[in-house]
Amino acid sequence: MLHFEHTAFLVEDTKAVADWWCEHLSMELVRYGGPPSHMTFLRDASGKTMFEIYEKDTLKTPDYASMHVSVLHFAFYTDDIERERDRLLDAGAQVVDDVYTTDAGDQLAMLRDPWGVAIQVLKRKVPMV
Repeated sequence: MLHFEHTAFLVEDTKAVADWWCEHLSMELVRYGGPPSHMTFLRDASGKTMFEIYEKDTLKTPDYASMHVSVLHFAFYTDDIERERDRLLDAGAQVVDDVYTTDAGDQLAMLRDPWGVAIQVLKRKVPMV
């Protein structure tokens, strides 16, 4: 049986992204692989989700800021969406779509981290996890 371990995405400044995600998105540094790829594993506060971020000289880092947020985004659950939105904005995030309520009753806000990666902050009417 297979078990999901992580999702990976390419960044230009692994240390800066890891530092920001750890400080502002409650991620935890699990492993750092050093040069040249600076392969870095980050785990969420629940310990159940892990991301790998890395650099690769032979690949062009995607222009995340130019991608529609539906192409790629990372969603983080909260009980207070306005507080978290404001906190992330103070830390350098930018609003793409401000807080709104879906037909299902979920509250969502779409932001971008300082590197343009889409971050969804959400409060579900009925939690899924």
